[in-house]
Amino acid sequence: MKIIFAGTPPFAAAALAALHAADHQIQLVLTQPDRAAGRGLKLKPSAVADQAAQLGLDISKPPSLKSDDIQILLRALAPDVMVVAAYGLLLPQAVLDIPKYGCVNIHGSLLPRWRGAAPVQRAIEAGDTETGIAIMEMDAGLDTGPVLLVRPCPITSEETSGTLFEKLTAIGSAAIVEALQHLPTLRAQPQPDQGATYAKKIDKSEARVNWTLSAEVIERRMRAFDPSPGCETTLEGDRLKIWRAECMVKETGPAPGTILEVTADRLTVQCGEGALNLVTVQKSGGKRLKIAEFLRGSTIQPGWRFL
Repeated sequence: MKIIFAGTPPFAAAALAALHAADHQIQLVLTQPDRAAGRGLKLKPSAVADQAAQLGLDISKPPSLKSDDIQILLRALAPDVMVVAAYGLLLPQAVLDIPKYGCVNIHGSLLPRWRGAAPVQRAIEAGDTETGIAIMEMDAGLDTGPVLLVRPCPITSEETSGTLFEKLTAIGSAAIVEALQHLPTLRAQPQPDQGATYAKKIDKSEARVNWTLSAEVIERRMRAFDPSPGCETTLEGDRLKIWRAECMVKETGPAPGTILEVTADRLTVQCGEGALNLVTVQKSGGKRLKIAEFLRGSTIQPGWRFL
């Protein structure tokens, strides 16, 4: 098939590589403009731009798909299909109408659950035990189009967004190749209204640990926000990121955030309901440490409080 591909992060780059390996004719790769990154804030191309360059594909980085110039270019290519994966830009109706078989999206959830920008993180945060990949026909709504193909994936009790993205990246790459192989004959199934949820974009303000929440909710957030943005708190004025914790069943005691117990290899913190044993933490500017290493030589005492 003649394909226009639109995507930005590694999740999309893997799908691009899979489509190229399947001998599809990738006419053009669309990705977001280079962004400042790193301590030097140097402009860095997206993972999709890097992958496209390695494959020798034509690349375009428009700030929007609403301009006449980009739409004229896309029409001139006369693609069979446009494949979209975590692109990050809205597709106007004029663009949706261009490909012969429409625009097809690789979405990281079992639609209609977790439509939106952060389906992987929100599934973990909510305590879901299963997610997956949905290959869907795009329409003017936000992830509301009919579904062509679904591939489920379990969520383990220790899953982080990082590990789940790795699994879904592999599943999504295989699923889009399979879907395009049968695209002319696949029957799209409209999404039911029942069970629809929205996965809003992760806001940096959510990284702050809210100790008044239950231990279970906080622990899930830690895994959902790993590797980004992480969960942050302060102790005696020092910033600390907590990457991993284990839930404990404890009766409600002191104020949430209060340290209940400190030993050579244990630090227990009161939550709004239950408590957490911290497992992996990170000082500001440091590396991730197991709690025993973090506590070595520490003066932290029970009764101190995380804020």
